Amino acid sequence: MMRERGLTVDHVTVFRWVQRYAPEINRRMRPHLKMSGASYRLDETYVKVGKTWKYLYRAVDSAAQTIDFMLSAKRDVSAAKRFFKKLMRADHRRLPFTIGTDKHASYPEAFATSVKEKILPADCKLRRVKYLNNVIEQDHRAIRRRWRAMQCFRSFHTAERTLEGVEALHMIGKGQVKRLDGRDTVGQVKFVESLFGIAA
Repeated sequence: MMRERGLTVDHVTVFRWVQRYAPEINRRMRPHLKMSGASYRLDETYVKVGKTWKYLYRAVDSAAQTIDFMLSAKRDVSAAKRFFKKLMRADHRRLPFTIGTDKHASYPEAFATSVKEKILPADCKLRRVKYLNNVIEQDHRAIRRRWRAMQCFRSFHTAERTLEGVEALHMIGKGQVKRLDGRDTVGQVKFVESLFGIAA
């Protein structure tokens, strides 16, 4: 792409662009997202950072529209509570009436504490039924495919910033942006340009 424009770009330059602009795309895109459904699916997938595995918490609605995500060093009650807090700050989410999770032991305690602390609505229900999470398990595949192509991340900070860009582009590709089709590649490019005030 750069060669077509007569430019020579080192791979480190591309890496720096990702680190600088991926979080910005994610932040600026949020006000333009369609409202999510009220039935959530939560799950984690593994991400290799250096020589250790970290956990990418993700939440989608029943139509597989991404609500939010969070990279965590641990998979425990504290991490689940942090993710519930982050989830409820998302601009494009509706208040959940159900949250579907797998049978990991951290979720019931984190859920009960979050309801008690009024982070989650009092009438929200936790459903720990494995087959309900098929939607998010399928959605993980697109994210895994991207980070596996990168082999692995060297630091937590790098992984966090890169995954913000991966998730943001995945949301655009799924058609979550208002008045923008997920298959309209040209429209997607124009949308990203408009986020940064770049003339086409």
